[in-house]
Amino acid sequence: MSPSNSGAGPYSRPGIEFLRGARDQLPILLGVVPFGVIFGALAVSAGIPVFEAQSFSLFIFAGSAQFIAVSLIAGAASPFLIILTILVVNLRHMLYSAALAPHVYHLSNLWKIPLSWLLTDEAYVVASARYRKGSPEFAHWYFLGTGLTLWAAWQLSTFLGIALGALIPPGIGLDFALPLTFMALILPTLTDRPAWAAACAAGTFSLLLANLPFKLGLLIPAVLGVGVGLAVEIRSARAGHANGDPA
Repeated sequence: MSPSNSGAGPYSRPGIEFLRGARDQLPILLGVVPFGVIFGALAVSAGIPVFEAQSFSLFIFAGSAQFIAVSLIAGAASPFLIILTILVVNLRHMLYSAALAPHVYHLSNLWKIPLSWLLTDEAYVVASARYRKGSPEFAHWYFLGTGLTLWAAWQLSTFLGIALGALIPPGIGLDFALPLTFMALILPTLTDRPAWAAACAAGTFSLLLANLPFKLGLLIPAVLGVGVGLAVEIRSARAGHANGDPA
């Protein structure tokens, strides 16, 4: 009997699940690490002290929120607007939590709190695939393994970016990297009409409202883009029902 089917062997079943979770996250790190490096460099170029820049990744650990925060901090936005914008952008984590809740509801808070903190886009993709395979008894160890692997890689890549950013002369800005980074993050998610509608609407409104004070030209387009995408999705669903499509 193989170790994966038995508690015997060099690793316990929790240990096997943890290592498998870490292993399955490794291919995704090829895309994550460059963004961590870019974030570290951007944070330093925006005037954020080294310790605070690393603390973003240590304690916040949310790529999109960190990039948005750096952009708003560089633009001297108010703390209230920074928090509100990040909240709107990261509402998707409520959907992730709802999807995984049936699999972790039986765990104690000692498990739920760290797992919720480690729940990112990449961790959700890997962990949800594991739960769909069944045998959930030790699947939370798999979740922990994939989340911690991503967290560790994000810390190291941020540190590398901070070190590289500190070597860049002050006169050379990295502002151009921020929109390019967001484009790279968004493009793979544009897989259907609602997503394209939301992206196009948000982009259009951001250009039209760019001159609004207090950086509202970022927050309002984000909300409007979500609204447009939701409206297109509802309309498509109604059209499908009208045509007899049960989906």
